[in-house]
Amino acid sequence: MTGRESRDRAPGTTVITPGLCSVTFRRLPAAEVARRAAEAGLESVEWGADVHAPPADPDTLRAAREASERYGLTCCSYGSYFRATHDELAEFPWIARAAVLLGAPRVRVWAGGVGSVAATPQERGATEAGLREAARIAADHGLELALEFHSKTLTDTVTSTLRLLDEVGADNLRTYWQPPLGASDEEALAGLCRLVDRVSAVHVFSWWPGNHRLPLADRGELWAGVFELLNARRVPMEALLEFVPGDDPAVLAREAATLRRVAARPQGPPPRAPLR
Repeated sequence: MTGRESRDRAPGTTVITPGLCSVTFRRLPAAEVARRAAEAGLESVEWGADVHAPPADPDTLRAAREASERYGLTCCSYGSYFRATHDELAEFPWIARAAVLLGAPRVRVWAGGVGSVAATPQERGATEAGLREAARIAADHGLELALEFHSKTLTDTVTSTLRLLDEVGADNLRTYWQPPLGASDEEALAGLCRLVDRVSAVHVFSWWPGNHRLPLADRGELWAGVFELLNARRVPMEALLEFVPGDDPAVLAREAATLRRVAARPQGPPPRAPLR
C-alpha cells in the first residue's frame, strides 16, 4: 500500500494522518525513507534538518521534496534544531526558506536548552523573545511553528509549555506532544488533556521503562487513550512515528500497522490489554 492509496479510507474514521519522522532512519537516504514510509501505509513525513534536509543545502532539500512527491507523501513539518537563542536568530530565515522549499507548512523548534526549573528569568525571557521573533519570520513565510515537547527545555512540563505559549503570544506558535519519559499512562494522558487544544502533532513511540524502546503495541492502552482524545476533537493533525525499536527499518511496517489501527479506532473506552 502506498501513502496515496492509504488515504482512501472510509470517511469519518479518523482525523489523524499517520506519518514518520525521518530522524527515525538517519542512516537511510531520503528516497529510501520515503519509499519505506509509503509502503508501510504512512501518509506524511517530517524531514529532519540534521541529515535529510540541511537548511543551507537547497539541492538536498529539493531531493527530499522530490522523494516525498514520488511516493505520494505530504511533508507535514520541517524538523529543525533551532533553540531560539540570540546567536541562532540570524539563521532562522534560512530555516524558514528551507521549510518553504520542502513544501512544509510547519517548522518544529525547541524552547531553549535549559529545563523550566533550572532556567533563570533572564534565560526564560531570552527564549521567549527568540521564539517571538522566529514566529514573526515564520509568519512572513506563511509558516506555523511547533515546539518540541521535551525534557531539558522550557517545554519539559505541561504547565511550563502553556505558560510559554501564552507569554510568547504568537498566533502561529503551537506545540507537539509526546509521552514524557517515565510517565505512567495516566500521567501522560492527564497532561495531554490539559495541552490538547494547543497541540499540532504528536510524536509516537513506546518507551518503557525509561528510554527502553518497545514495540508500539506494548503501550497500546496509552495510545488508544491518546487517539480517543485526539479524534474526539475532530481537528486534523499528524501522528508521526519516531525512533522504532533498534532503529530497524524492518519493523516499520509492523509499527505503522499498529499506528494506523489504533489511530482509526472508533471512539470509546481504551482496551484493557495492549494491542497485539
